[in-house]
Amino acid sequence: MENIQGEARELDAAALVEAAIRAFYEAALEGRLGDDARILPEPAIGFSNGADPLYAQLKVDIGAPFLTPLEVFQAELPAVDALADELTVICYVIPVSPDARTDNRRETLYPAESWARAKIAGKALVEKLSGHLVDMLAAVGVEAVVPEFASGYVIGPSKRHGFAASWSERHAAYVSGLGSFGLCDGFITELGKAVRLGSLVARMPAAPTPRRSEDPFADCLHHAHGTCDACIRRCPVGAISTKGHDKMLCYEHCFGDALAYVKRSYGLDEYACGLCQTGVPCESRRPVCEAGRSAF
Repeated sequence: MENIQGEARELDAAALVEAAIRAFYEAALEGRLGDDARILPEPAIGFSNGADPLYAQLKVDIGAPFLTPLEVFQAELPAVDALADELTVICYVIPVSPDARTDNRRETLYPAESWARAKIAGKALVEKLSGHLVDMLAAVGVEAVVPEFASGYVIGPSKRHGFAASWSERHAAYVSGLGSFGLCDGFITELGKAVRLGSLVARMPAAPTPRRSEDPFADCLHHAHGTCDACIRRCPVGAISTKGHDKMLCYEHCFGDALAYVKRSYGLDEYACGLCQTGVPCESRRPVCEAGRSAF
């Protein structure tokens, strides 16, 4: 009987979260787009357990300042005594609008205005949706935190990767079965790579979403088959090569010339680029390919 009740609570928690995400997203689309809301697909949603070994492996690979789900949860809610395996990481994927993708596909140096505005709108939507989920879960007695918007969220130096954040939406989404990485470090999902990611860490049960592959590059045509160099050609500053993604070159462009251009041309105080996310085979879909590389 205990096992049956436990399974029911697990299903109820996951179903409650999924329904809340879809309802919030649909309401947000209808408020902005009216009847055109139906042209956008529903968000993709995935779950992973806070004790998944991949989080510990990421902690070793990335190093400081990366935090595991338990460390994120404890930093924000130190009074709550939780174990790693009591935590669930909830991840969701929201696609960028078709118009913004189309406009950015035409650009070769700086982002389109609609892309920059979509970036700002997407960030606001994720913040509101994540806050809504925290409040909704609190109402049923479940503690949750939003790592990206937590008070302890920082970006700092990483010995192996140049710099890194205390929480990675992309890596959490990978562990949660929502896709894999591309040559440019972008995250390829069933909705493509032109997406916005969000996540929470909640003290609740939920069955982990199965990963399609333990290969973290399974959906990248370049890594799987060596048949694609689209993101290399799309990068305006040569920050992507067959060796991967040069974070510093990318950073200097995004927060240098591109940021200045967005401010000057569009009056927006937000960095943006996204050229490697558009005009590529994985822009709005997951390319068909087979895994052929080892995991982390």
